[in-house]
Amino acid sequence: MAKESPSMDAWLKEAKAAESAPRCGMYLAHNGVVRELPKKLVREGIDDGKKVTGMNFSYDHEKVEQAAQEALTWEGIEYVKYWLNEGTLNVGDDIMYVFIGGDIRPHVIDALQKLVGKIKNELVSEVEISE
Repeated sequence: MAKESPSMDAWLKEAKAAESAPRCGMYLAHNGVVRELPKKLVREGIDDGKKVTGMNFSYDHEKVEQAAQEALTWEGIEYVKYWLNEGTLNVGDDIMYVFIGGDIRPHVIDALQKLVGKIKNELVSEVEISE
């Protein structure tokens, strides 16, 4: 069963009240959502005619926390927060939120891409359920 998704408004308010806020000139969020198009169609162009109806999702809690802490050592990055769902998810359910704050746009954009990539490629298990 999916967990309740966080509020981005609340996260932004929290970030702007954090000790690091005076050093942040940009905040950026990623929201991954279960989609109906299979990964192999979107990424590889392979269409077997199936549609995704859900996903079994899990992750390594400890390693995701380590990755978030590592991101705080990257150039210009001052704030990192994340939330990952778990269990059987339906199309439209949130998979994850990753929220990063930092000094300038290039640092924040690069860090968000790097952290989301690490989580998606190394630290989660996503098994699509198809009809």
